[in-house]
Amino acid sequence: MAPVTAATPGLLRVAGGAALNLTVWGARAYVRTGTRLARAMVDGQELAALAREAADAVETVVAMVRPGQDDELLGGRASTLAAVHESLPALDDSPDGLRRRGQDLLERSRQVWVPEQGHPAYGRILDELAPDEARVLLHLLTDGPQPSVDVRQGGLRSGALIAPGLTMIGSEAGVRFGDQVPAYLNNLSRLGLIWFSKEALRDTTEYQVLEAQPDVLSALHAVRMAKVVRRSIQLTPFGVGFCRACLSDDAGREFPEHSSPLATESSEPPKQR
Repeated sequence: MAPVTAATPGLLRVAGGAALNLTVWGARAYVRTGTRLARAMVDGQELAALAREAADAVETVVAMVRPGQDDELLGGRASTLAAVHESLPALDDSPDGLRRRGQDLLERSRQVWVPEQGHPAYGRILDELAPDEARVLLHLLTDGPQPSVDVRQGGLRSGALIAPGLTMIGSEAGVRFGDQVPAYLNNLSRLGLIWFSKEALRDTTEYQVLEAQPDVLSALHAVRMAKVVRRSIQLTPFGVGFCRACLSDDAGREFPEHSSPLATESSEPPKQR
């Protein structure tokens, strides 16, 4: 652990200097979450991963900027980070290494004097979100679960599915690319931030505007004896924590409640809008 301890101040100085002096996306990526720097002070594996990402980011920026003073500055940063990188232990993904990392997690869980600043996956999730997806998440956090409907033939829940997952969540959230909403919801579900409930919202007025939308009416008129089946889109408990930590400035605010996913629920993302 001695090389890691010795390298920590240098890494933090380089990270801080890069954050202040570089304005391009590549250098910002590795310092997006200050919590990783805090964890790196006590976690050798986190420090090693952070140094590798920082070195990769700066080297990418060096290749992008114009020749001259800028690339000299960035080249110096990259060289310093490379030296720090070489002094750090390699990530060990062998069976024994994984067990050691697992034991390290358990040990850290007993260190109640070391504050945790959010789930370690939050920073990675931010890198996998589109701007519109952030708007959808904030809409769910501030306005609560949102209605969606299926249109089925025969008037029965078990009837043929005509139009699944019709929703106004994209327009309500003010997304820029409305045609991408199904893909957005798919990704948010993949990341464990939202889930698709078969249960309707308690407030039935939530569905009145949705069921008057042209796409819902068109599906209802497409076949005889069609029926609307009401469902909802909700944040998972993990999604609520992520949104509160990363997307909301109101730490003490009370937000609408979301139900937890049930074991019997299926995750069928909406296909429309």
